[in-house]
Amino acid sequence: MKKTKFLISTAVLGIATLVAIAADHIDAPAVQGGTSDITDFYAFEGEDDSNIAFVANVQGLLGAGSDTQNAAFDENVLIEFNIDTNDDKVEDLVIQATARDGKMYFFGPVAPSQTGLNSTIASTTTNQASVDISAYGASAIIENANGMKFFAGPRDDPFFMDFAQYGQIIAGNASSFNSPGTDTFAGTNVMSIVIEVPKSMIGGSGTINTWVESKRKQ
Repeated sequence: MKKTKFLISTAVLGIATLVAIAADHIDAPAVQGGTSDITDFYAFEGEDDSNIAFVANVQGLLGAGSDTQNAAFDENVLIEFNIDTNDDKVEDLVIQATARDGKMYFFGPVAPSQTGLNSTIASTTTNQASVDISAYGASAIIENANGMKFFAGPRDDPFFMDFAQYGQIIAGNASSFNSPGTDTFAGTNVMSIVIEVPKSMIGGSGTINTWVESKRKQ
């Protein structure tokens, strides 16, 4: 079996019982503006409350039209969702996503062969699936497999931030955000990877810690 190693390039941490959100729009120097740049990570209870949805967004601030139409997932980047089920801050399970030839391939949840900065794709796990990457402006393609649901493709950036007012607050010129404020990310897009997983596959009803990493092939 060929083993491919990936080294970490950036990470965003969230801790989830029902909802976790973290954001990092192109401010990590090592990946700024790159295809491995994580913009947001979300974890929340699904419409079916026996499931948890994980969302990793990469390549932020894609403009409408040609910017997004020409955007693509980097085939040399692995997106790894990490799940800690015993609160030791070490991943007990991972769900890996990697793109190839117009599809996003998923592996897990599965116990990783190694923890930390290096990863090997869990190509022997029985929990495997793939989904065609949805095109910009087209209907979302969703795949169901092994009790899970999968999506990959461009989406409107869901993160709301009024950066102008934030700057005024930091400068001491304002004490609060406007209501509703101005959405700095309005009209921009991200490349999204979405997985909905039964809770029974990732620790049942207990509390989990979860974070996502992007790792570039070495």
